[in-house]
Amino acid sequence: MQSEWLKQRAGKQNLSHLHCMVRQFMIEREQIGSAPHASMVRQGKTMPTPEKPSENAGMKAETGKDTGSVWLAMFPAIFVLFWATGFVGAKLGTPYAEPMTFLTLRFGIVVIILTLLSLAMRAPWPPKGDMVKIAIGGVLVHAGYLGGVFLSLKAGVEAGSSAMIAALQPLVTAAVVGPFLGEKVSAGQWSGLVLGFVGVALVAETKLAQGIGTPLGIAFSFFGMMSLTIGTVWQKRFGGQMDLRTGSVIQFAAATVVCAPYAIFVENFRHEWSMEFSIAIAWLVLVLSVGTIFVLFTLIRRGAASRVASLFFLVPPATALISYFLFGEKLGPAAFAGMILIVIAVAIVTIAPKKADA
Repeated sequence: MQSEWLKQRAGKQNLSHLHCMVRQFMIEREQIGSAPHASMVRQGKTMPTPEKPSENAGMKAETGKDTGSVWLAMFPAIFVLFWATGFVGAKLGTPYAEPMTFLTLRFGIVVIILTLLSLAMRAPWPPKGDMVKIAIGGVLVHAGYLGGVFLSLKAGVEAGSSAMIAALQPLVTAAVVGPFLGEKVSAGQWSGLVLGFVGVALVAETKLAQGIGTPLGIAFSFFGMMSLTIGTVWQKRFGGQMDLRTGSVIQFAAATVVCAPYAIFVENFRHEWSMEFSIAIAWLVLVLSVGTIFVLFTLIRRGAASRVASLFFLVPPATALISYFLFGEKLGPAAFAGMILIVIAVAIVTIAPKKADA
């Protein structure tokens, strides 16, 4: 009897186990919803986890987009930091080379570096019909602006005063950008630009008290500022789609052609390869002429010209801070107050368009 009872109990357990297996099979079949998959279950094969390529691809694309947005958000800070060192590099190197000779050497080295880089990367060259327009942008942004700054320094204008005059460029850009590019500058942006100008004046207060230099030097500074203003608008309208590598080769080559005759026939190509001059020209070539110009043109391509120009308001205080650590130039209370005003002005100019678009 006991043996018979054990057999019946084992049979019930087997039936219960079989019922559970059938039930599990039906659940899996309902979840899978296809005959081939059900066949795999019947054969005891492990079901592969279904993939969602569209979702994974979307996540990867979103991650790449976020990374690119982070880098793009850092461009203004990188631009201001590097661009501010241009006045410091000029101050370090001008005692050992004449202004246009300095720029001719600098531009010529940049042309060689970018040409090799473009050939190695097989960068596309612009159409012949666009080369003249691209070259004009290079003459304005490089030869005109930097030529004015370097000549003003040679004529006795201090670096801080030259930076202050260059910071007037956003005001002029905002005034002419409407007719040429159709970009609207709001009242809030105008107030930010004016506030920034006041801040620039406060930063330059100490240097202005010592004398801004000769009238000719001041004229050179204003010429450089106007050249950069026109060059920014020109680059936005005619050079925004150029490849930055090959386009920069054309622009720096054009700037070299403009500066070289003055360097050769007027300055007799006078320069001295000292340690300071070597460091200055290496920094200005690799960081300013190659790195920062790429950042600037990217900002022009991605944003409105007036907002790009507003970044120049941060250059004088950044230059003052760098000069303090490198050359011991001290900043008074008015200069620190000016820095605060400049930061507020940049915030007004950059944030106002986003609120208007919201």
